[in-house]
Amino acid sequence: MHILIIFLTVTLASLAVSGSIDSCPGYVAGITGKSATSLTANLTLAGDACNVYGDDIRDLQLLVEYQSGNRLHVKIYDAAEQVYQIPETFLSLPSGADAPSDFPLVFSYVARPFSFAIQRRDTRETIFNTTGTNLVFESQYIRLRTSLPEDPYIYGLGEDSDPLRRPTQNYSRTFWNVGDSFLPEGSNLYGAHPIYIEMRDGKAHGVFLGNSDGMDVKINNTEDDGQYLEYNAIGGVFDMYFLAGPTPSEVSQQYAGIVGLPAEVAYWTYGFHQCKYGWQDAMELAEVVLNYSRANIPLETLWTDIDYMDRRRTWTLDPERFPLHKIQELVTYLHDHNQSYIMMVDPPVSLNDSKSYDNGLKYDVFIKHANGTIFVAAMWPGASSWVDWLHPNAQRFWTGEVMSFFNPKSGIDLDGIWIDMNDPANFCPYPCADPVGWSAANGDPPAAPPVRTIWPPLPGFPEDFQPPDSSTTVELSKREITGNKTGLTGRNLLNPPYHINNTDGPLYANTIWPDLSLHGGYSEYDMHNLFASGMITATRSALVTRRPGVRPFIISRSTFAGSGNKTGHWTGDNASLWEHYRISIKQNMEFASFYQIPTVGADVCGFNLNTTETLCARWAVLGAFYPFYRNHADITANQQEFYLWPVVAAAARSAIQTRMQLMDYFYTEFHYQTVDGIPRTILPLFYVYPLDNKTLEISLQFFYGQSLMVSPVTEENATSVTFYLPKDTFYDLFTGEKVEGEGEFITRDNVSYAEIPVHVRGGSIVPMRVDGANNTKLLRELDFALLIAPDAHGNATGRLYLDDGESLNPTETSEISFTYSTATGKLVIGGSFGYTTSSKIVGATVLGESAGKSSSSKERRSGNVVKLDRPLSEAFTATL
Repeated sequence: MHILIIFLTVTLASLAVSGSIDSCPGYVAGITGKSATSLTANLTLAGDACNVYGDDIRDLQLLVEYQSGNRLHVKIYDAAEQVYQIPETFLSLPSGADAPSDFPLVFSYVARPFSFAIQRRDTRETIFNTTGTNLVFESQYIRLRTSLPEDPYIYGLGEDSDPLRRPTQNYSRTFWNVGDSFLPEGSNLYGAHPIYIEMRDGKAHGVFLGNSDGMDVKINNTEDDGQYLEYNAIGGVFDMYFLAGPTPSEVSQQYAGIVGLPAEVAYWTYGFHQCKYGWQDAMELAEVVLNYSRANIPLETLWTDIDYMDRRRTWTLDPERFPLHKIQELVTYLHDHNQSYIMMVDPPVSLNDSKSYDNGLKYDVFIKHANGTIFVAAMWPGASSWVDWLHPNAQRFWTGEVMSFFNPKSGIDLDGIWIDMNDPANFCPYPCADPVGWSAANGDPPAAPPVRTIWPPLPGFPEDFQPPDSSTTVELSKREITGNKTGLTGRNLLNPPYHINNTDGPLYANTIWPDLSLHGGYSEYDMHNLFASGMITATRSALVTRRPGVRPFIISRSTFAGSGNKTGHWTGDNASLWEHYRISIKQNMEFASFYQIPTVGADVCGFNLNTTETLCARWAVLGAFYPFYRNHADITANQQEFYLWPVVAAAARSAIQTRMQLMDYFYTEFHYQTVDGIPRTILPLFYVYPLDNKTLEISLQFFYGQSLMVSPVTEENATSVTFYLPKDTFYDLFTGEKVEGEGEFITRDNVSYAEIPVHVRGGSIVPMRVDGANNTKLLRELDFALLIAPDAHGNATGRLYLDDGESLNPTETSEISFTYSTATGKLVIGGSFGYTTSSKIVGATVLGESAGKSSSSKERRSGNVVKLDRPLSEAFTATL
């Protein structure tokens, strides 16, 4: 059967100009080419220009492509191709028609005024329909609206702190990356991800708009217009991809086919991480490490915020508080104890850092004004300039800085890079005529805290690991100084006529100016939301150069569509509030499942404000089920390391023990998302049960993979939690108790601060490491025990992926499958066994079965425990 492209022609009189967007005439379509899998057309302005937010562009082009899989591409752009489009070096969007004859989506259109609709082939349901509102395409404003069913279930369109299911009335979601703290509700935040997923009657579809310009996406329901979703962008084109699903997981997989698969991270990154903005010196870092060891709380990775810098200048060390030789000794100590070290890198280059700034001048990589002079404003280090990531020398410059400062011998042998303030943030208000003077007047950079002189013993560190005397000077290692789619001219880039709902106000507020010129004729106005993408790409490339063949580890504050292909994300400057604890659950689901950035986590215990013992205890346990698990606090907040409170320490020990046992389940599920794009880390319940309408509103529970359902306590001082149990078979992860879900909410009482309700979904086999390791290197040497949770039919399956845990392209891997049937009592292990390991499968527990002939309730709950002693090097069958 051939693809059906439906041609409908309606002739309407041209609309008169009235000076409002609603009176714009729209366009007339004239077909220029069509085939079974594609269509092209000219779109010509249908009447007098309205020129409300710029000049109407009279001649447009339409491109429709049925692409591979379940993806339909619709692109509307200017015929001259002068309007800005995302550079391919930042995000290469797929093009070309290559679809099967039974493609599940059908494109149809009306010629005059032009509108189009997308329908499902099998049900003829319309999932996108612009009829009734004319297309507007002006020099600084484009608008497209689709009608929606009443009270739609819309998800995505982040980053923000708003509800998981988007409100349906008077709701606006703005894309303009900003660095605001405390996660204000209803505001744009650090990242821009213009994709939404809609659920209708158990089926999902998605819509992605490949446009990086500032925009408002509005969802509303009015008497005149009905329910609708509307794009209002201040530039760019409509480069749209419609994803047929029909399951939400398949929509996310199809989205990965557009923006790229997530980057795989090293095994050690799944351990527990600790940071604090405000640690005074290298001695305090060592003290934190030792305190975690003494408290018997496994610390995998230590992080350092900007405190280490000399007056907050990137690529420098404070010579008194963080002298090079002490940081080197600290890193050596960490590596000797199977621990890792990560430091923050901010984007601006300080004018007062002559080495790095001179290198930037040498390579001519700084962003410039339109007149060719270098842009200077101010950030943490005072007067600064920013790298133009489009410049052909930008990568060489950035790699040089990374290779020099993080040189394993002469610099700091760190294990990953943390990117902050890459929204990008700027502190000096427009027009910032005197950034040096402004910095001095505002105390940027502030004076460093005094060096401490009295210290407790730090066993295990060298004798000279003490703070220097006031007369001591430390010499740092010396390093050698070594038709273009770019945007229309004549635009108002500082104050465009259409004002997006930017939480900070004007486009230039708290960031670098939108009218700055970038290499190749681009402007910051169009590429603001891509600044982080450029920095992420340059940083990843530099880390690969530094450690060839090893997976880089990057955590970035700001992101855009496709960032997960190179980086992970933490959700920024949250606060020590129960509401932010709850918001973190929603944010993790969005990034891991909707936006394809599964390396994601929030600052555990909260960043801003002072946490409490009970909040930190609950968060320590919840954080153990984030893909990225880090405790971090602001300089103005009290210390909140887990060992500071007995209740929190006990909760952290229990949570990290559980995380360690489940580490290979986490690692396996994450790995397969990097292979096929199907979300497998933090999942909303409707991803697992799309036909269950009750799951569509649930945002405080989640699945980790398809097997573990997590239902955290979410209220202050509560020791009980009410959670939804879908109609399915479940088992308590910790007791083995079998629970038959009836599609109702149930309450669990007496949940201690060291506990979190977790249920194993029936039909699962979960590989778990046996107890006994305090870091991931030792963990990888331990054996496995299988947790078998039969479904209602008595069957269960699972899998385990093994590799060396760090190689970009591992040559030895094992992909092991597990199947079990109560009917036969047999456990079958198969698959491939290319990775050499001394670990064995030493046991299996079949949940829901009594242990031998014992009748004790405890043993009945624990299940049938069978000892095994089989290597992970061959297939075998065992009778349980």
